[in-house]
Amino acid sequence: MSNDEIFAAAYREHYWAVSRYVARRLDGRADDVEEVVAEVFTVAWRRRADLPAAALPWLYGVARNCLANAVRGHGRRRRLVDRLGNDDTVHGRHIAAGPEAETPGGWVHEALARLSAADQEVLRLTAWEQLGVDEVAVALGCGSRAASMRLHRARRRLRAEIDRMRPEVPNAGHSCMTAPKEHGHG
Repeated sequence: MSNDEIFAAAYREHYWAVSRYVARRLDGRADDVEEVVAEVFTVAWRRRADLPAAALPWLYGVARNCLANAVRGHGRRRRLVDRLGNDDTVHGRHIAAGPEAETPGGWVHEALARLSAADQEVLRLTAWEQLGVDEVAVALGCGSRAASMRLHRARRRLRAEIDRMRPEVPNAGHSCMTAPKEHGHG
């Protein structure tokens, strides 16, 4: 099979997986998603001789880099718009969502958002993209042992963040309405 045919097969097989990967990280900015996915496959086309047999983790690694570039570009555009004073909040078009607008599992996303970008990515690769540790290693450009350790540490930090966010639930046995326990004296 030629490099062109290998690329075409990878494109057909993985286009939607890469699109979902990018879309989940760009929070539904559809026009940005299309641009980033196009960039991912442009890079893959240019480097089609390097495309491994298990192309998806490699494509996720390329997508990570393309996303980083897109996010930096978006930040530069946002700062420019802010400096120009053309912000939607200035013109009264900013709408704040009420508490009833909370999405199911929103607290998980909030806990995830509190983690470092590296922790978020390793967790997303395993949960959203359903990659195994060896595939995560390819996507992150590191060894399997390092990927395993990053995943373990990220999970531990996510658990700690969730525990910190969890509201205090009163314990029925320690309510101020219960009678004090008698200590046995005999």
